[in-house]
Amino acid sequence: MILSASRRTDIPHYYSDWFVNRVKAGFLYVRNPVNAHQISRIDISPQIVDCIVFWTKNPANMIEKLAYLQEYVYYFQFTLTGYGKDVEPNLPDKREELIPTFRRLSEKIGKEKVIWRYDPILINSRYTMDYHVKAFAEIASNLAGYTEKVVISFVDLYCKTQRNTKELGIRQITKAEMIELAGKMAQIASEHKLTIQTCAEQINLQEVGIQHGSCIDKKLIERLLGCKLSAKKDKNQREECGCLESVEVGTYHTCLTGCKYCYANLHDSKVKDTVKLYDQDAPLLCGKVTSGDRISDRKVKSLQDKQMSFFEQN
Repeated sequence: MILSASRRTDIPHYYSDWFVNRVKAGFLYVRNPVNAHQISRIDISPQIVDCIVFWTKNPANMIEKLAYLQEYVYYFQFTLTGYGKDVEPNLPDKREELIPTFRRLSEKIGKEKVIWRYDPILINSRYTMDYHVKAFAEIASNLAGYTEKVVISFVDLYCKTQRNTKELGIRQITKAEMIELAGKMAQIASEHKLTIQTCAEQINLQEVGIQHGSCIDKKLIERLLGCKLSAKKDKNQREECGCLESVEVGTYHTCLTGCKYCYANLHDSKVKDTVKLYDQDAPLLCGKVTSGDRISDRKVKSLQDKQMSFFEQN
């Protein structure tokens, strides 16, 4: 089983204590976001979890707790952009804190386990194409040697995203602009010896040296495990998404970073109400089990194929 922690919220930033306590307990609960009275009990013992994929904009709170994960294979998707507080209001200074945090994490766990994400890319009067090129180049130069890969994507203007970004004046980026900007980013990535890929993008950017990527990456996980995985593409994600199937353990409306482009939060008041339910010792993240809930064990298993090691086949 691959554990996704989490597409719905920033667990390393805000809920690292809860996650560590669930590792100690060996299980956690996840409420079905579609059917609120369905709760899955998920075994997260090291024998079952093949890899944990963390998604974060600031893993500082998690770094000192990594000793609790020594029996697990894991890596981090670390989003680091050039936006200011008008777009990402509750993040610390990028130059002063987040870039040093990225480097510290990389030094601790290895550069192959920290993936840099520069996404989503949005265009307006402030964040122009030239702005993104300069910001991307500055961050790339600071992360060279501390990561192997950068992932980019262009903003998807969902209804919630359009509402939350209305005051930013975001405009639709054209296909030609995508190709031009991506080509410049690919050149910068190459200069710093970084592989560059896209995340869930329809556009084909192979002509500028960018391949379609996958955030829950089968090749990387097999490399970290040293064996093959018997796993399929995640059917619950968009068609363009190349991620492996995984178990999502986060909760919507719980991320306090407040990014204007976020699709996982409905609005600020909903987040405040949900976060009030946070209990670091509870099996549910920001939730309580009620009398009408039905808890069932989710069938999970290791996906490793250990009949032949990954390295023996290559």
